[in-house]
Amino acid sequence: MCGDSQFMAKKLSSVVGVDIGSQRIKICEMRTQGKEPVITALGMIDTPEGAVDHTGVYNSDAVGQALKQCLGQSGATVSNLVVSLAGQMSVLVRTLEVPKMNPTELQQHMEWEINRNVPFAESSILSDFKPLGGDDPNSANMDVVMAIAPQSAVDTILDCAKKAGRSIGALDVEPLSIARIIQQDYEDILGHATICVVDIGHMTTSINIYTGSKLLMPRTVPIGGEMVTKALADALMLPISEAERIKREQLSIPDSAGSMGQAANPFGMAGGADFQAFNPFQEDTSVSGYSSTPASLTQDFSSPPVGEPALHELYASEPPASSPPVPVNDSPDSKLYNAVAPVLEELVSEIRRSIDYYRSRGGDVQHVQFCGGGAQVGGFVPYMERSLGIKCDALDPLRRLNITGKKVPQGLIDDHRQEFAVAIGNGLHIFFD
Repeated sequence: MCGDSQFMAKKLSSVVGVDIGSQRIKICEMRTQGKEPVITALGMIDTPEGAVDHTGVYNSDAVGQALKQCLGQSGATVSNLVVSLAGQMSVLVRTLEVPKMNPTELQQHMEWEINRNVPFAESSILSDFKPLGGDDPNSANMDVVMAIAPQSAVDTILDCAKKAGRSIGALDVEPLSIARIIQQDYEDILGHATICVVDIGHMTTSINIYTGSKLLMPRTVPIGGEMVTKALADALMLPISEAERIKREQLSIPDSAGSMGQAANPFGMAGGADFQAFNPFQEDTSVSGYSSTPASLTQDFSSPPVGEPALHELYASEPPASSPPVPVNDSPDSKLYNAVAPVLEELVSEIRRSIDYYRSRGGDVQHVQFCGGGAQVGGFVPYMERSLGIKCDALDPLRRLNITGKKVPQGLIDDHRQEFAVAIGNGLHIFFD
């Protein structure tokens, strides 16, 4: 993000984008070559056990040392890091539709919005906001993305960088990092299409909807690759480490798995009643961090939505009980699939829930792009396309980028390409902010 920034800093010409995940730490050194971005180093290292979880970074000493090792092994020499804040206790990202106003008015209004949206118990926070641009010139409203983080989460990341012997050039948020990937790599083929990018991490999955590179709706759900690994471990009665190896090397989703009719409509109600989307600005004090907007700012529901929907909107009605996924057969490959099918069906339901909510507000989604380590299971993308009934592809964060680093092993690119999306997006910060 940028603007009147507490998250962003000085303009840089070279940075190392860093993605601190709960399973792996990824880095991407990015430099300018003329007017083009080039990658001069890529690196990945296992996250120290217990140092990071779905809420954020817990052990800055261990993470800092691992990051230092990763930077050294990859040959990255740039001193400034761009790190994304992530985790439910580390950052809140939300897009808002507000009346068009001048910068001074917007500053005052966003101070009010930020104060009323703070979901953290900690009183000391840092915040930032950014007008997204690309608004309809005939519209009376504009879209703004805001981020709020507790001071302690920011201090933890600063400490990680210090322990790694580097400094923070900027802090960012994952949905905007991925937006830069869309703009850099896919503007030629997706243009202004509305797409859903699903980033499947170890513990959580981000489901973000964009028009072009404009963020419309960010959402995170507590489903990740770890659940698939645990399902395999339970079914096969194996240690987690062995189940993880089998997931990466042997798990493949059969062509016969997945169909639109297999999962229940997440908005359906018993008795066949139609789902009615809730007004997202209606007062609901039961959901922490989401309060109402004054009547003067009520959204025109003929337009596509902005903002992460509150839980009461996405789960306005309980879905009907659905049958378990149908086992495909008893072959060795299918045995593995049958073990993880309930987790995959849950993920399908959450993606469909997000897309259906967006459609219920007047928008549409033409493509779904998948990235993250959890999306690299064999047959995953075709399975999702069959299940969602929407064109699905694997997001390639390197699609239109040149790699000049001599120490970048081809095997790292071949085996982990999709896992570098956020790190590369953080590196691209210097070209778009």
